This record gives sequence, structure tokens and C-alpha cells, in this order.
Amino acid sequence: MGLNNANLATLIGSRICHDLISPIGAITNGLELLDLAGSVDGPELDLIADSVGNAGARIRFFRIAYGSAGDQALGRSEIVSVMDDMNRGSRVTMQWGPLEAQPRSFVRLAFLALQCCETAMPYGGLAQVHEADGTWTIVGEAEKLNVDPALWSVLTDGPGDFDITPALVQFALLATVAEEFGLKLSVEHSDNRIAVHF
Repeated sequence: MGLNNANLATLIGSRICHDLISPIGAITNGLELLDLAGSVDGPELDLIADSVGNAGARIRFFRIAYGSAGDQALGRSEIVSVMDDMNRGSRVTMQWGPLEAQPRSFVRLAFLALQCCETAMPYGGLAQVHEADGTWTIVGEAEKLNVDPALWSVLTDGPGDFDITPALVQFALLATVAEEFGLKLSVEHSDNRIAVHF
């Protein structure tokens, strides 16, 4: 793997997620031991458990979306498990359509596209991943969408002069990674639906 900016970003993402997943897991195990011992009970413990669960889910999601892809395939059960954990306490519900194991690189692209769709659904909604005959479609549906055309054009035209902030990095990374794989992104949207195709 050459060391361009996108590859360096994925290596950094992999390192951060790898280093954080162990302490998050240790906290989860500690909470389970406290619960089994019955020594601590109450809303405080529930709040800590929910927060740790949310952090663990995000790290697992980010590890796929921002980490180094590799050549291995990811099974449906693993992907659905990550999404189910992400859906807890989230306004956006994510659903995974493909039934077969998928190359990690395509799962990564789909996860980045899901995050792009999530940006357009500040009040919540449903985000789904579909794959048919090698064509991927990631769809976000909500009663009310907030779509910034200049931001979404980053996927099809590159960042240009658009100011990519940390909260919007998924747009630039999705465009860069898709280009590396020789894939062309397209976007369509209506009042309550936005879709990314590759």
C-alpha cells in the first residue's frame, strides 16, 4: 500500500480503533462483574453501561469505515451486529441488505456512505444498504432531509473549495477511496430520500 494521504488516514484510524477497543472492552467486563456481584446498582451504573456500549459500537463501526480495509470478507452476522449496536440510542436506524459475505473494502464504502446519509437526517430516519449484481445503493429516508448540494457534490466532483470539517470527513474519504477503486459515485435525492450509488 502506497502512503498517500488517504492511506495514511486509514492507518491512523486503524491504530486509534485498535488501541481504544481493549480499554472499552475492559470497562464493559468490569461493569458485568459489578452487576454479577450486586455491589453497585442504580441509574448511575445504567448510564455508564449505556455510554460504554455506545462507545464500543462506534469504535467497531469506525474501525470498518476509517480503518485499513484489507482483502478479507466480512460476514453478514458481523456487519448486522455492528449496525444493531449502532442503532441503540440513535435517531437513524441502519439496515444491511446483502445476505452474503462482502469484501471489507465495499463494506467500508457502504459504511462511509451511511455516515453521509446520516448527515442529511438530523431528525432521524432509516438508512439502508442494498447490493445487486455488483451495484451498491445506500439510501437514506426521512420525513425531513437537510441536503447541502455543495457538500454532496464532493462525492461526485471532489472537494474543490468546500471546507471539509471533522464532522464531514466521510464525504472526502468516500470520494477518495471510491476513486482509488475506480468506482464512480452518483447521488440522487428528493424531498424525503437520498441515495448514493457506486
